[in-house]
Amino acid sequence: MELGIGIGWRPEIAAEVESLSGIDWVEAVAENLCADHLPDSLVRLRERGVTVVPHGVALGLGGADRPDPDRLAGLAARAELLGAPLVTEHIAFVRAGGPLTASPRLEAGHLLPVPRTWDALDVLCENVRIAQDSLPVPLALENIAALITWPDEELTEGQFLAELVGRTGVRLLIDVANLHTNHVNLGQDPAKALDELPVEAIAYVHVAGGVEKNGVWHDTHAHPVSEPVLEVLAELRSRVDPPGVLLERDDAFPPGAELAGELDAIRATLRKAAPSADPDHGLRQAASSTDPRPVASPGPRPGPAPTSDDSAGAGTGARTAASTPAPVPAGTRDRTAVAQTALLSALVAGTPAPEGFDHRRLRVQSRALAAKRADVVAKVAPELPEILGDGYRAAFLAYVGSRPMSGGYRRDALDFAEHVLIAGGPADPVARRRLTYWWQDRSGARPPRRTTRLVRAARAALVGK
Repeated sequence: MELGIGIGWRPEIAAEVESLSGIDWVEAVAENLCADHLPDSLVRLRERGVTVVPHGVALGLGGADRPDPDRLAGLAARAELLGAPLVTEHIAFVRAGGPLTASPRLEAGHLLPVPRTWDALDVLCENVRIAQDSLPVPLALENIAALITWPDEELTEGQFLAELVGRTGVRLLIDVANLHTNHVNLGQDPAKALDELPVEAIAYVHVAGGVEKNGVWHDTHAHPVSEPVLEVLAELRSRVDPPGVLLERDDAFPPGAELAGELDAIRATLRKAAPSADPDHGLRQAASSTDPRPVASPGPRPGPAPTSDDSAGAGTGARTAASTPAPVPAGTRDRTAVAQTALLSALVAGTPAPEGFDHRRLRVQSRALAAKRADVVAKVAPELPEILGDGYRAAFLAYVGSRPMSGGYRRDALDFAEHVLIAGGPADPVARRRLTYWWQDRSGARPPRRTTRLVRAARAALVGK
């Protein structure tokens, strides 16, 4: 399916997105949409014929556990509500612990890299098949940006993605900004990754901005798209004409004119990189006879060869299996669970770093996760930084050091407010009363009745005077 040029829809720039010319489609974060009601802006875009694709961030298909049925049902409901031609998610894990390790459940609050090993691939492929069979439209998976890499990996990123596509028929969402991030942070060659992955499986492409600090590239989605990222996009375009290309922006939103300028730069890059001199150019395969770069073969697969499932995604589960692969042995999931829990615990709970990891990079990743939590909680509960003022961030980062996230961000906001109140804060009595009332309004077993809300609103107005 041809998507064209698109932009990530966010509530903060809904008006700007609606006013942009030449937008063929948008992508919306699935978890930010209600399963039974669309924001008015998305309704208007759909009425204009603009395609909307839901982009999930919370499934954690690379995790040791099988996908949560409720999360899958929610993603399916959003796809049907939007009339979407496909849904997308990430090749990542976002939580660990729980029954497989008999340890507390931990949430990362962000996307963490899956080890590129045969064990992790087995688990990922089974989780992807479960997701495909639960979704009403095809699934595409995105490569993620990473600050850290796992020790003793057995496949390159391109080989890992090629194996994933070959076994499951899943489509790919290739993020060229993430390829650039991994080039700077991990020394991985974007051109080599593009040579090794099956470009014919690309559903669409992400382009986003970031910033380099102390030799580390941070994929912020809050900065303009840089020239090196556009160069990776050009590399991809020299190999394939992607069905869709989308600009992502998640924070520090610029005026609409600047967004339009970035979209123009993307269009210009695609035009310049198109191999128009080759009349037979289409989906150029990796390691074609005209490409001098060799394609490495994956290392030997220990044990029995994996069962193949080569059919492309289509129809109701986005997959038509030629054969049913054997279930992943419990021991494989157990090993994956132990490894991922040890890493996540080191990042969010301060436990010793697992052997083989770069301790400096783990500290960078840990700080990035803490900053992400602070930023997202401030968006989910904007009253907290308003009540706490300049002290919000310092207080939240202190809280993070002793309280790993075990639920979602809304739960995190409530737990943080409770933590501050138990500790005797805030020092200002008016702020303390406001925080107390805020916590009481949201911590009950059920939402307060209308009369209660009116009383509390009146009380809050009096407190604010």
